[in-house]
Amino acid sequence: MIHTLFIVIWTFLVTVFFAIAAILASLFGSGGNAPHIVARIWARSLLFASRIRVTVKGLSNIDPKRSFIYMSNHQSNFDIPVLLAYLPVQFRWIAKNELFKIPIFGYAMKRAGYISIDRSGRKSTLQSIRNAAEIIRNGVSVIIFPEGTRSQDGNLKSFKNGGFVLAVDSGVPIIPIIIHGTWQIMSKNQLRIKPGRVFLEIQKPVESSNFSRKTKNDLLEKVRQIISDGLEEERKNTSC
Repeated sequence: MIHTLFIVIWTFLVTVFFAIAAILASLFGSGGNAPHIVARIWARSLLFASRIRVTVKGLSNIDPKRSFIYMSNHQSNFDIPVLLAYLPVQFRWIAKNELFKIPIFGYAMKRAGYISIDRSGRKSTLQSIRNAAEIIRNGVSVIIFPEGTRSQDGNLKSFKNGGFVLAVDSGVPIIPIIIHGTWQIMSKNQLRIKPGRVFLEIQKPVESSNFSRKTKNDLLEKVRQIISDGLEEERKNTSC
């Protein structure tokens, strides 16, 4: 528990420090690139202090000149720093509107160019998705957790369709990402944080332009199957 207490205190201190740094960095350029670099340093500091080592496979599947919608499984609070630290491209998070109301942290998110989704009603949600699609069409890559929240048991949950509406509306390819190992480090139902290894697997792009709103569920199932197969393959390799 001493390790966990240290990480909690460390996280609070560095989050406040780097949130302020991100706000200051945003003053020296538009678009959020500088705050994203600050966020990457924040993430690496958390992983270093937590004694978490990350291995990445599939970076060649990313074309740095194109925008993508990255979709990842969601096992732990550590998924966010792992993606920030080890996905070596500029991207923005799509997050619920409530997070932008958190003092300092929320303002830093806004200055970094992160995209809010207002889920207070159907009309506001659809308008948020239309706004986000326009931003993505203009060349901004984003990351979405299509499960919506962290897994209770480490297994893949059902996917929500909002991200796939966004994908077909924007016409931007989806890159499935599979995170292995963060659930063992810190699961949703425990406070203890354990050191460990994480494997980040980046799959080939899935073209969303081949789908429409009517067939978005086919796109959803295709992306979910890719992530599910990757998780299952890793379990088999680990058990051998």
